[in-house]
Amino acid sequence: MIPGEILPAADPVEINVGRPVTTVLVVNTADRPVQVGSHYHFAEANPALSFDRGAAWGQRLAVPAGTSVRFEPGISRSVDLVPLGGARVVPGLRGECAGPLDPSPHTPTVDRSPR
Repeated sequence: MIPGEILPAADPVEINVGRPVTTVLVVNTADRPVQVGSHYHFAEANPALSFDRGAAWGQRLAVPAGTSVRFEPGISRSVDLVPLGGARVVPGLRGECAGPLDPSPHTPTVDRSPR
């Protein structure tokens, strides 16, 4: 092996095999481009992006790690999303989640509906 040499696999690598896919239509309402990285919690992406944030909750872009998708102003585009993996804990980011994505079985539920 030569230092820095790249030895590609014979077959292409498939990403997100077997993971459920959610497709959302996104429109950039800003006056400049917006980029979102591969592992960013998509529901918390730039507020200038208009899409179904509820459908995107707990999801990330279905693109290779380290890449991103660029949304041009005024252009609509469909993107595929897959669930975030691992412990499913999102750090602060925009502050809309800042913690576990899924309810803990140890956390009591509280009825917050008006009485």
